[in-house]
Amino acid sequence: MSRLAWASLVVVLAAVGIGVYWNYDGFDPETIRGATVVITGCSTGIGEEMAYQYARLGAKILITARRENRLKEVVAKAVSLGAQEAHYVAGDMGKAEDCERTIQTAKEKFGRLDYLVLNHDGSNVKNLHEYFGTKSWDEDPDMDFFVDYLNINVVGYVRLASLALPLLKESKGHLIAVNALLGKVPFPKLSWGVTVKFALDGFFSSLRVELMKAGHDVSVTLPILGFIRTPAAEKIAQKTEQGREMLKMSVPVDETARAIIRGGATRAREVYIPASLCWTLTKLRAIAPAFVDNYFIDVEL
Repeated sequence: MSRLAWASLVVVLAAVGIGVYWNYDGFDPETIRGATVVITGCSTGIGEEMAYQYARLGAKILITARRENRLKEVVAKAVSLGAQEAHYVAGDMGKAEDCERTIQTAKEKFGRLDYLVLNHDGSNVKNLHEYFGTKSWDEDPDMDFFVDYLNINVVGYVRLASLALPLLKESKGHLIAVNALLGKVPFPKLSWGVTVKFALDGFFSSLRVELMKAGHDVSVTLPILGFIRTPAAEKIAQKTEQGREMLKMSVPVDETARAIIRGGATRAREVYIPASLCWTLTKLRAIAPAFVDNYFIDVEL
């Protein structure tokens, strides 16, 4: 065999080896059976699907959202899919009392907490699905909306995590704060969303280090989500030609939910979904920020 052939074989084997290493996470579904899980934002989309995936794995779940009628339906389906227990708390995670009631209910129902999955995303001022990517901040500097959005999606996340930490420390549990590519890369016409996601990345990355320094065995996982094929995303994408093209490359909700659950269970630092796009853009912006900024000037969502 020639030297070129040998070199090619080595490269192929190395690539296969690296691929196997990156894709093997040691996930054991049985570790979820009987685990207690709180999930926010479960009336639809990724949150709803995570409730069903945890249910299939035999977990005990408590879900939250604002729409009680939807929560009742999700709980009923979760029980039919195999959840050992399923409960709900209808509430607004922008309100301190609703956050406190959620964690207190988990304590009363389960006596412990193994997983806190922070996933909600919303506003009491504007319909995000209609507002998403429509105007630059200088065109519509809506401070009432901005303060409300920060309160629900940053303060709410921090408050819930803070309330749950004593329970998670006792169980050596898992904290999952669902984030997005917006938390790594700035997008035009989404400055309000980018602000929230960058804030979540900063807070929970710092919290991870603080917990490690203090010797607390609580994992902090940040799923970095790209374009996921939720019902809301499909509705938004259909508005433009570029959006319809992006939809073809989007990740199904069930696949996304499974990846988040695996990442949390294996104590992954970050989970990139889809891996190729989100990992690449995140690392590229770290070394060539001007190039990435210029690329997104022409992106229309």
